[in-house]
Amino acid sequence: MRLSPDLPPDLKAGLDRLAHGMSRKAIAERAAAQSRNYRAGGGSQRIATADDVLAYALTRLPATYAATAAVLNAIGETLPTFRPRSMLDVGAGPGTVAFAAAVAFETLVDIRLIDGNAGLRELALMLMNEADREVLRQAAGGQSYQHGDAVMLLAGTQPADLVVASYVACEIRPDALTRFTQLLWEATAGALVIIEPGTPQGYGRVLRMRNELIATGAHLAAPCPHGNPCPLRPPDWCHFAQRLPRSRDHRRIKGADVPFEDEKFSYVVLSRDKPRPIDARVLAPPKITKATITAKLCVEGGVVMDVASRRDADTYRRRKSWRWGDSVLRE
Repeated sequence: MRLSPDLPPDLKAGLDRLAHGMSRKAIAERAAAQSRNYRAGGGSQRIATADDVLAYALTRLPATYAATAAVLNAIGETLPTFRPRSMLDVGAGPGTVAFAAAVAFETLVDIRLIDGNAGLRELALMLMNEADREVLRQAAGGQSYQHGDAVMLLAGTQPADLVVASYVACEIRPDALTRFTQLLWEATAGALVIIEPGTPQGYGRVLRMRNELIATGAHLAAPCPHGNPCPLRPPDWCHFAQRLPRSRDHRRIKGADVPFEDEKFSYVVLSRDKPRPIDARVLAPPKITKATITAKLCVEGGVVMDVASRRDADTYRRRKSWRWGDSVLRE
């Protein structure tokens, strides 16, 4: 099932109920402070009060859900027979990934979550307890959501078919990142997903984890079409963008005029089984003119600029459907 970047109805309704009667101005002020903290390299430890949690949920949850949806869609392309029954969500926050995975994989019967932020955990339990899908309600009703340090809780945990570490590596100490990466892979029975902010720093963490896991024998499922060293060099970096709609409240809280935003993210998916190979990944928005379409592609041999002339009508038409982040098969 291909996921939409839009929040599922039950998650959206839960957030709307929590926001009812709250001052949008106060939420906007807290959201702005959180944005400054994240841009400065801070993490979720600054989300301390109930109002902080709500501000985060109303401003960041829709964007991280959209990024997760894009990554799970990529899994469907390269691991088309992947049908996980269990999932471990590391750095689960308000349950964003759990909601997305429950939509993407109807086979899930067991969802476990880990996070060190008590306020975000409490919000997740509230939202999942009111969810439409039984697997989410079961996770909320039992002892499935562990509160504590991710590295400590990962040690010796029961493996899951799908393991997701979304926007959490940025909160791991640099000297503990290798151990964290090893523990994530030890907990992975099928596929491991790592998502980070689409900044050079986020990409750097993803790249480091990617390289360490490939060295242990992990198969690269996305986004790279190969397991070779990344061909990009600074100031360039590998990242993608997912567009998502903004509600009226979302625009008011963010002080934005446009009815959409683009969440930029870096990611990698590694699997125990060999994925279905792709020939290329679109690394940037293709440039379309009346005469040509030029696309920046990552291929096994490195980075190439693919140019399609309008004179070649069939090729031009096919290239016109390419979007940033797409996997493609070259003719």
